[in-house]
Amino acid sequence: MTPLLDIAGLCVRHGRLNALRDVAFTVQAGQAVALVGSNGAGKTTLLRAVLGLLPAAGTILFDGAPLGRLPPHRRARLGIGYVPEGRRPFPGLSVRENLEVACTAPAAERRRRVEHALALFPRLAGIVAQPAWQLSGGQAGMLAIARSLMDRPRLLLLDEPALGLSPAMADAAFALLPAIVADGTAVLLAEQNAARALPACSHAVLLREGRVVAQGPAASIGTAALQQAFLDP
Repeated sequence: MTPLLDIAGLCVRHGRLNALRDVAFTVQAGQAVALVGSNGAGKTTLLRAVLGLLPAAGTILFDGAPLGRLPPHRRARLGIGYVPEGRRPFPGLSVRENLEVACTAPAAERRRRVEHALALFPRLAGIVAQPAWQLSGGQAGMLAIARSLMDRPRLLLLDEPALGLSPAMADAAFALLPAIVADGTAVLLAEQNAARALPACSHAVLLREGRVVAQGPAASIGTAALQQAFLDP
């Protein structure tokens, strides 16, 4: 089966710094893959390289086709969604308007997708008329994820969705992943908190200083691999 995302020999430099070095892994359709590592391991850099926001050497294939030098908007049209760290809803728009503006489908289909998003994210259903600037951090995080799904991406790049949230709201954010995958969108989740990310995902890739130090089924990632990623000098 052709992977949905196939990364091989990926290298990214920030000036003289090798931010990513020879990274290789795949994401299959129907998978949620946790990209786990400490702050500065290269997680956000990798997501931005996949989206085309950073120049990169190596190969990135999406559904078997090379992304090459495609700009970010072309990659988005192929079916790659992105939720950056920090959530960033449009503060002057309501919850409903935030969802509507992210959908390029005709009006009837756009309305259907809004209702589908509210069913998938029931915590938003009661606040659809509320301006985004009034939302709590947890509500804004759910809105950002729901908004990214409005154009039905095949792959969602999700960067630190629980950052700054209470433990209860962080748990709620991770609990959404199985429903997102079941709805037809694979997920590549960048996350520092391995204890939350691994149970929420089927597979995992551990990064340390820009290199992959372990990967495989999330349930198989043990203490030794986590120590190598986070603790070993």
